[in-house]
Amino acid sequence: MGAISINKDSIDFLKDLSNNNNRDWFNQHKDRYMEAQGDIIAFADSLLVEMNKHDKIETASGKKSVFRIYKDVRFSKDKTPYNTHWSGALKRATKKLRGGYYFRIEPGNSFLAGGFFGPESNDIKRIRQDIDANYKEWGSLLSDQTLVKTFGKMKGQKLGSTPRGYAKDHPAIDILRYKQFLFKYEFTDEEVSSPDFLYKVNDIFKKMRPFFDFMSEILTTDANGIPVID
Repeated sequence: MGAISINKDSIDFLKDLSNNNNRDWFNQHKDRYMEAQGDIIAFADSLLVEMNKHDKIETASGKKSVFRIYKDVRFSKDKTPYNTHWSGALKRATKKLRGGYYFRIEPGNSFLAGGFFGPESNDIKRIRQDIDANYKEWGSLLSDQTLVKTFGKMKGQKLGSTPRGYAKDHPAIDILRYKQFLFKYEFTDEEVSSPDFLYKVNDIFKKMRPFFDFMSEILTTDANGIPVID
């Protein structure tokens, strides 16, 4: 089994990189980068093991889940060459299981996120159909005590106006305006380095599952509840 916590040196490397975000410094400290990257991959491997005990994740390995530290600066005003955080994503397996998990390790800004970051237009249409028809059920879901206590209010970008085809005074107009459906949980640097960080992450992700299961059922059926995915 890999690491169950994040080594403090892996966070300290990011702090130093933030103050020296250039290729010369990075190349001079490549050994620190490799050690820190290995630590994050080991953690991600362990997280995959824990997650697959209660969910089906198709991401093949911790290495496959972790994003590159090298930035694509072609279309960015910020030309610093490296990300100053570690991050990764876990994808649920099969077309029937919707939703995705994301983790970010950054000094002073570490968090977990999960949900639906960029739903396709057909998915948005189907979600809004369900909100329209079952807004009381949506209200109950989003006010669930565990969900609210853990994540607070659902996050994500919203339309600036009323979605086409819906009334401005719809009882669920606030939910109908969402374009993204996300939940976020933040950690302190001390928590990230704690011995039980892996299990905390796994537990927080597990608490997203009721929402994922709810959305998966919607997105694999039509408006009449008939399955559209085998």
